Amino acid sequence: MLSYPAAIPLSNRTLVRLAELIRAERTRRRSRWRRLEPGRQALLVLAHLRNGDTHARLAVGFGISYSTPWRYVREAVDLLAGLADDLRTAGERAARLAYAILDGTLVPIDRVADQKPYFSGKHRRHSVNVQILADPAGRLVWASPALPGAVHDLTAARTHGLIDMPTTNDVTAFADKAYQGAGGTVHIPFKRHATRPRLSRGQKAVNRAHARIRALGERAVSLLKGWEILAKLRCCPRRATAIIAAILVLHHVETRRRPR
Repeated sequence: MLSYPAAIPLSNRTLVRLAELIRAERTRRRSRWRRLEPGRQALLVLAHLRNGDTHARLAVGFGISYSTPWRYVREAVDLLAGLADDLRTAGERAARLAYAILDGTLVPIDRVADQKPYFSGKHRRHSVNVQILADPAGRLVWASPALPGAVHDLTAARTHGLIDMPTTNDVTAFADKAYQGAGGTVHIPFKRHATRPRLSRGQKAVNRAHARIRALGERAVSLLKGWEILAKLRCCPRRATAIIAAILVLHHVETRRRPR
């Protein structure tokens, strides 16, 4: 089989930080000799998460067995996920913002045996639902644990406490029509009703202004999905939460927001 070098669009800072975590964990466990030293393991993990390289491709590229990348990736993802902010910390960060943007996205997955909860009728695919919190510049602040793709955005946001959190922290949050009825400090655009077929000129103007603000939330979604592993998760859906949390930590390291 042929192998070739590849680039990973991340800074050296992210590689060093992940290698430090792996090295510290090996020291804590008093691990014996490993096939790859911490820096090489970190490089392998970043190639998997950022570039979406498969375990088989990584095994050939790093000259290791086919089972080793699976173990290395799982170990590093769990280490990173343990550093991810919880909703309370995200709320404290949001409290310092002028406003926040709330949005939801679907991460495609392979079909599973119990496929019904993961099938989104709207998008006609199997997926998991992830809620995104962004700042006014469209930067990714927080990403929620994953829920089955059939869960509606409003239900997912309520489940994670993302509807109550802005109200508790006195933060105005802008969201789309999927969050109709959220209440609190979550602002949504005006929606046409059967008894009111047309929106007034003022309501249309408000909706246009609202759309300009909310559009920046799409940038946060694209930052998350810039990690190619999320193009389609080919693992157990229950691992999606840990993978998303790990990516969130790495994203904050890359943008100089150190995890606690």
